[in-house]
Amino acid sequence: MSTSRNDDAATTRQERFDRGLAVLTSVDGEAGQRVIDSLADIHPELAHQVVAWGFGEIYDRPGLSPRDRQLVTLGMLTALGGCEPQLEVHLNAALNVGLTPTEITEALLHSAGYCGFPKALNATFVAKKVFGERGLLPTNSAA
Repeated sequence: MSTSRNDDAATTRQERFDRGLAVLTSVDGEAGQRVIDSLADIHPELAHQVVAWGFGEIYDRPGLSPRDRQLVTLGMLTALGGCEPQLEVHLNAALNVGLTPTEITEALLHSAGYCGFPKALNATFVAKKVFGERGLLPTNSAA
């Protein structure tokens, strides 16, 4: 009989963290480790939960591809507003998992109708910063 990857009796805390870290690294690269490191002196348990639960349990679920998960995440962080540091990490992740700058800016434009122009503008300016750092400006989303 096989056990599922979410069977807590068969998975230790460290195994969940290790699985989450592998997912986080594949999506966020070094940015994910920087988030973990930035919490080490104030709240290492929060870092553990972000990795083990957020990436090992939630992000790694079947049903949505990493690309689709990042697209949803960009929309939610844009709608929330005030999440620019996390939005920057997830914009890089979105590019890492195959979203194009044009797809990203189109999603941010689409968000304006649901969460307002100020939040869409703020998210777009974060995208501009990320795209600039990665040599992806100008984008071809002017249409």
